[in-house]
Amino acid sequence: MNELVGSCIKGDMRAIARLITLLENQDREAYAALYRLKDHEGVAQVVGITGPPGAGKSTIVDKLISQFRARGRKVGVLAVDPTSPFSGGAILGDRLRMQSHATDAGVFIRSLATRGSLGGISKATHAAIKVLDAAGYDIILVETVGVGQSEIDIVRVADTVVLISVPGLGDDIQVIKAGIMEIGDIFVVNKADRDGADRLVRELRAMLETQAQLSRGQAPSGGPDTLAARDPNFMHHAGLVEGSNISAKEASTSIGRDSSTPIYFGSEQIPIPPVLKTIAATGVGVAELSEAIIQHFELLKKTGELDKKRLESIKYQLGQFIFDEVSQMLNSPPVSELRNKLAEQVFFRKLDVYSAGMALFHKIQLKETKGAAHESPQD
Repeated sequence: MNELVGSCIKGDMRAIARLITLLENQDREAYAALYRLKDHEGVAQVVGITGPPGAGKSTIVDKLISQFRARGRKVGVLAVDPTSPFSGGAILGDRLRMQSHATDAGVFIRSLATRGSLGGISKATHAAIKVLDAAGYDIILVETVGVGQSEIDIVRVADTVVLISVPGLGDDIQVIKAGIMEIGDIFVVNKADRDGADRLVRELRAMLETQAQLSRGQAPSGGPDTLAARDPNFMHHAGLVEGSNISAKEASTSIGRDSSTPIYFGSEQIPIPPVLKTIAATGVGVAELSEAIIQHFELLKKTGELDKKRLESIKYQLGQFIFDEVSQMLNSPPVSELRNKLAEQVFFRKLDVYSAGMALFHKIQLKETKGAAHESPQD
């Protein structure tokens, strides 16, 4: 394992692929190897690419790879695919769209199966990111499975989340529901040559402006169009920061039109997320998107938000680790047998669910106390 870890740190693609496979299979030695990688990680920018099925996520990732490679950046891609019902592995549809980079030594592309995870990413995603980070990749693109309203785990993984929407999906209101809106750092309206693209941009921008007002304790203006279009004094009420890179007059005319320009409100250090238009099939707008991704990372570092986000991510990972360990214990023979007996007692009203649950919990605690080795990962 030491040799495998050493090869990963040197950027050996075969070693990286092998270690990620072991991590996917929950190999204990592979998890211990993460201890040896920890001093080499924390440098890469992790970018989440998410959105509904058919939004063009894979095509945008393909074009972003070209943009970042042109800047001399090494790029790692983790494409989380649906799980095959037969083999349990990833259905490799996303990788087909990225074959033009298959021979590039500065690009690593790997599909990860969801394996039952419902949050848009797989359980092995966190560990795979650490491997690519330690291997020297500058930007790691994590493409999620097509997400719905609650599948937003990517925000726990990425430094920058790009939320992709497309016009004409039939239910435009889905894109402005709170759970999805709150995870985006950059919003993209892809397939912008379709009818309805400009309207979708205005709706997204209006919602983002409303959220900015609410976060400052201001009453939102409401309505279907942009706030600036409805209220001539909007920029005055919103308190545009002095010294911003655009004037109040320029900002008020740009909202809903040139929506890629960040607008700052009050004393906030982080601007309202930009809304960009792309046509990924032809590459239109992708250069601007790559620039926005890099600028967002620099802004996070400058304001100290990057450390805060990563600390919250670590807390989440610790919680998920405990959850996974407990889930495995529930399936162990002694605990599983007790669970079945307790379930029958609850069914026949000999016990209530709370009492049965506490009995099962104490069984897990006792099993953990007796079976724990308490060994340090480096031992």
